[in-house]
Amino acid sequence: MANEEAKDFMTENGEISVTTQHIFPIIKKWLYSDKEIFLREIVSNACDAVTKLRRLISLGEVKDIPDEGWRVDVVSDEKNGTITVSDNGIGMTAEEVKKYICQIALSGALEFIEKYETTEGGDNNNASGIIGHFGLGFYSAFMVADKVDVITKSFDGSPAVRWTCDESGAYEMNDSIRQSGHGTDVILHITEDEKEFLKESKIREILDKYCAFMPVEIYYKTADHVCKEPDKDKDGNVKPDEEQTPCSCKTPINDIHPLWMKNPSDCTDEEYDDFYHKVFSDWKQPLFHIHLNADYPLNFKGIIYFPRFNTETDQLEGQIKLYYNQVFVADNIKEVIPEYLLMLKGVLDCPELPLNVSRSYLQNSGYVAKISNHITKKVGDKIVSMFKEDRANFEKLWPDMKIFIEYGCLRDKKFYDRVKDVILLPITDGKKDVKYMTVGEYLDAAKEKHENTVYYTSSPASHAAYIAMYQAQSIDVVDLDRFIDTQFINVIEQDKGVKFLRVDADVAGALKDDTAEKYENEKLTELFKKVSGNDRLEVKYEALRDPKTPLVLNIDESGRRMDEMMKMYRMRNQNDDLPDMGDTAAATLVVNSASPLVKKLGETLDETIAAQMYTLALLSQRPLTSDELTGFLERSFELLGRE
Repeated sequence: MANEEAKDFMTENGEISVTTQHIFPIIKKWLYSDKEIFLREIVSNACDAVTKLRRLISLGEVKDIPDEGWRVDVVSDEKNGTITVSDNGIGMTAEEVKKYICQIALSGALEFIEKYETTEGGDNNNASGIIGHFGLGFYSAFMVADKVDVITKSFDGSPAVRWTCDESGAYEMNDSIRQSGHGTDVILHITEDEKEFLKESKIREILDKYCAFMPVEIYYKTADHVCKEPDKDKDGNVKPDEEQTPCSCKTPINDIHPLWMKNPSDCTDEEYDDFYHKVFSDWKQPLFHIHLNADYPLNFKGIIYFPRFNTETDQLEGQIKLYYNQVFVADNIKEVIPEYLLMLKGVLDCPELPLNVSRSYLQNSGYVAKISNHITKKVGDKIVSMFKEDRANFEKLWPDMKIFIEYGCLRDKKFYDRVKDVILLPITDGKKDVKYMTVGEYLDAAKEKHENTVYYTSSPASHAAYIAMYQAQSIDVVDLDRFIDTQFINVIEQDKGVKFLRVDADVAGALKDDTAEKYENEKLTELFKKVSGNDRLEVKYEALRDPKTPLVLNIDESGRRMDEMMKMYRMRNQNDDLPDMGDTAAATLVVNSASPLVKKLGETLDETIAAQMYTLALLSQRPLTSDELTGFLERSFELLGRE
């Protein structure tokens, strides 16, 4: 019975109909998040029209039009409330207007590419020269306009056509006249609510942002613009043409040959620097640049800069500008580079991405992931080549690059593997860095004295006494004075099987004299426990090579690192319940049995001197607390008053 009933139903196929009175309000309010993009869309359509005609000329389809004088003109008329965008491109016939403008989102560009870019002898790569199309992009005009006029004349000599449409979606089309020949004029009648877009400063701002590198020369002027008088010399004579300053209306607002589109071998360092200053308004010199020119399957171009930061005051945030066939798409796109390279600045031109790309698309695009991997590889390769080609200059740049390279190594094992052999260690004398060594160079130089061990300081000023003792034994000390440094060394330790020890972590192991006579004093041990206020203090007697230093504190490396990690975690999570091991976690007091002062104290057991010696050992390792400093000063005055 159920089957018999089912036979009575009919199947019907059709298409959902969307009427203009329903779609236009959506276009007006939601087509783009920024209304100013309307000008980008209209100007890029004009550039497309020129590009299409030039392509037909290059293919021999058109022979009676010279391939020269191409331009797009933008004219604002604040008095009459209009913005006009004109081109001398391919133009449209009446049928093409019906097909490409009257049908929303029908892509004329796709049809053109299919016809002229994939024919025999056609070059598919030239398809990327078509920016957009008359479709939704064209209708972005209605975000700011209540009426749009299109006057267009096809290159084929067909009569000109005038198309007028209001915000209701009702249009009128009739024959017209276009005095300037083939091409298209788009006239936007700006609504009362959007009059700000008629101001010259606003239009120049939008053109500079979105159209600065479009592939056809763009000229802008106001309707009431009057060309400047010719320049004259001091005698009142008109200067020659070559000495004239061109009027603003005769100077294109864009650069049709941006640096990233050129062959890297044709670009100079000065051009790269000038481009950087212009695009990012940063007048500091970048550290270096990478010119990207990726072919199949990625197909994108760009220039990436490593900016110079004053890390104490500057925000460590870069800026990646995304373009589509020289049309600006979005600012500060973070999805195309890994997080640890976000301080980079640059431009990327990706014709494989849609013009109205969204962040959700970028986050989930396999193409974008491949771009990110390619950039990471190029950055790593550039760092290595800089080291190999000019070591001296590389060392000069290292302080600016170090923090970012270390962070990259922490976040990406592949990046670390690429650059690990050129990572530099700054060797300190406690006052200033005197030289740089790679990890391999340091280990090779030290293998006779302390194989597979790197000694470092996290505070050259606080550890000056320790550093002096190490230097006296010709042991190099590495300066790792930032928190990220002490995290980064974990990566090197795991990779190379070496151990990093802070100068106060292995005093006995590095500086003891194995030939000296052994000496221990139990009463002295108890005295040091008493004056330290810690009856569990570990006291160890070692004969150090430097007899001038009676006591040093030896801090357990692994315990201290754990303590620092817990402190950092506590700060980030504002959690005071985690245990604090203190600044002298797992400290051992190393008594230098080679010191005459120690032997003398072992005889006198003077508590004041013992306390003073212990406090001096603390002071050489870390700043004193207020109570420790008070006691130290009182004892100092007492000792000064002794006869």
